[in-house]
Amino acid sequence: MADTGVPAELALDPADPRPPYEQLKHRVLQGRADGTLPAGTRLPPVRRLAEALGLAANTVAKAYRELEAAGVIETRGRQGSFVRAADRTEDLAVQAARRYAEETAGLGLSAERALELVSAQLRRAP
Repeated sequence: MADTGVPAELALDPADPRPPYEQLKHRVLQGRADGTLPAGTRLPPVRRLAEALGLAANTVAKAYRELEAAGVIETRGRQGSFVRAADRTEDLAVQAARRYAEETAGLGLSAERALELVSAQLRRAP
């Protein structure tokens, strides 16, 4: 599935007796728990994921709605749906990291330099 832009972690198992939307929900939860879909990961748009998995768009939309209601993912309008952190502290850290990334990109810094700067500050933190 790599060529479709769909994470392999979201692949469904045809032998699994659960309905596809339940499998998809489980795969997102499992990926968040084991780190293969870390907080901040952008999930594929509903239609693209449905096409890649051979599902109806409503099936994927149902899974996304239930995941969002449970606080597992968040939808940011046209930006898409993103995996949320398992706890509030990590969620706040992801938000701070996102703001930092946007700010340093706006300053014209490379990702490598931005990482060097934040690493230096983290080493100095109490």
